[in-house]
Amino acid sequence: MADYIVTNARPVGPATENGEVDIEIKDSCIERVVPAGEGDLGVFDESQRFDADGRLVSPPLVEAHTHLYASLTAGLPRWNETGTLEEGWRLWNETREELTKTDYKRRAKKVAQWFAANGITRVRTHVDVNSGERALEGVEAMLEVRDELAGFVDLQIVAFPMGCLYTGGDSLIERMKRALDMGLDVVGGIPHREHVREDGVKHIRTVLDLAERYDCQADLHIDETDDPQSRYTGVLASETIKRGLGDRVTASHATALHSYPNAYADKLVRLIAESGLSVVTNPMANAVLQGRYDDFPRRRGHTRIEALREQGVPVGIGQDDIVDHFNGFGDGDPLKAAFVLVHYAHMNRQADASVIWNMLLEGNATVFGLDRYGIEAGNEGSLVVYDAQTSFDAIRTQPVRPLVLRDGTPIAHSERSSVIYPDEGPTTVDFSR
Repeated sequence: MADYIVTNARPVGPATENGEVDIEIKDSCIERVVPAGEGDLGVFDESQRFDADGRLVSPPLVEAHTHLYASLTAGLPRWNETGTLEEGWRLWNETREELTKTDYKRRAKKVAQWFAANGITRVRTHVDVNSGERALEGVEAMLEVRDELAGFVDLQIVAFPMGCLYTGGDSLIERMKRALDMGLDVVGGIPHREHVREDGVKHIRTVLDLAERYDCQADLHIDETDDPQSRYTGVLASETIKRGLGDRVTASHATALHSYPNAYADKLVRLIAESGLSVVTNPMANAVLQGRYDDFPRRRGHTRIEALREQGVPVGIGQDDIVDHFNGFGDGDPLKAAFVLVHYAHMNRQADASVIWNMLLEGNATVFGLDRYGIEAGNEGSLVVYDAQTSFDAIRTQPVRPLVLRDGTPIAHSERSSVIYPDEGPTTVDFSR
C-alpha cells in the first residue's frame, strides 16, 4: 500500500479549464482531489511528492489492441516489401517457426517497458494459437510474462486463431480451447480470413460459444479489409444481441465500414450501437495496410469513428503492430497513434482533442473492462504526468511523461530530450529517457 501526492496538476478534460489541483493518494487509492495548494503536504515525505507545475495529468493509459508476441520481429527473415497484410501473414508464418519461449518473453517484456514509460499500465494483447503445438509455447510464454509483470503492466491475453477455424479439421478450435484452459483471458477471432462467408459466420458463432463457455470477453479482428463485401461485423453484432453478451464483445479494426455504401453503413452502425459492442480502431497499422490495392484515389481505410460515437458506441484507440511484419514502426506511445488519427480521420479541429482523449481514456478502459477509472476520490492511485499544459498540446507534441504512478508507486520517470547545436553545427543529439 503506497502514499503519494501530486500537486499543481491539470487533469485531462473539462476540469482542466477550472485550474490546477492537488491529488492525494493514500493506501494506493485516490483519497482527495482538491484545489492546488490545499493538499496536505505535511503527511507525505519528500520522496512521496511530485510538483506537476501546471502540467497535464491523466488516469493511467490502457493499450486496447496490440500483439506483444510478434513485436520486434520486423526484418526477420526479411522486410515486408509490399507493405500488405497478406505479405505480413506470410512472413509471420515463416518467422514463428523459429521463435522460442525465450524470444517471445524477451520481446514482450521490452515493449512492456516502453508501454510503462509512456503511461500504459494495462495491455490487451493477442497471442497466436495457430502454429500447431509450437503455438502453446507462445501461450506459455505470454502467461509467464503476465505473471511476471503483474502490478507493473497488467496483461489481458487474447487467444487469437490467426486463420481459418474451418479448414483442415477441428485442430485449431481444440487449440483455442486448450489455450483458454491454460488461463488466457479473452477469446479472439478473425472471420474474414475464412475461405467462404458461410465459414466466417460459423467462425463468429464458435468464438461466441467459447466466450459463453469460458465466461470471458470476446475480441475479434473483424472486417480488416477494404473489401466492401466483407460484412461480418453485422453478424457479430446480431449474435451479440441474441446471446445478450452486450459490452463483453469488441470489434477490432472494422475497416471495411469505411468502404461500405452509406445506406448499409448507417444500418450497421445502428446495429452495433444496439448490440453494445465496443470498437477499437488502430490508426497506425491501418494507415499503412489499408488502401494497398487501390490505384487512385486511395481510401483511408479506417472505421467510421464519428458515426459510431454519435450512436453512443465506445470507440478505443490501439497501437496494434509495433516493429513487426505488418508495421515496422512504433515505440509504444499511444499519443503517436492519436497523432496519426488526428490527420488520418480529419480530427484536427481544436475541439477534436477532447474526443481523442475520450477514446484513449474512457474508450480503452471500457474495452478492457475497468471500473473505478479516472481521477476521482476512491479510484486507484495511478496517474500519468505529461510534459505539456493542455490536452491539445499533449497530442500535438507527444511529450515525455515525467512521472508514471501505479497504485501510488512511481514506476517510470522520463526527462525531456535535448538537442545541442554548437557553433560549428549540430553534432550531438541526446535521446536519453
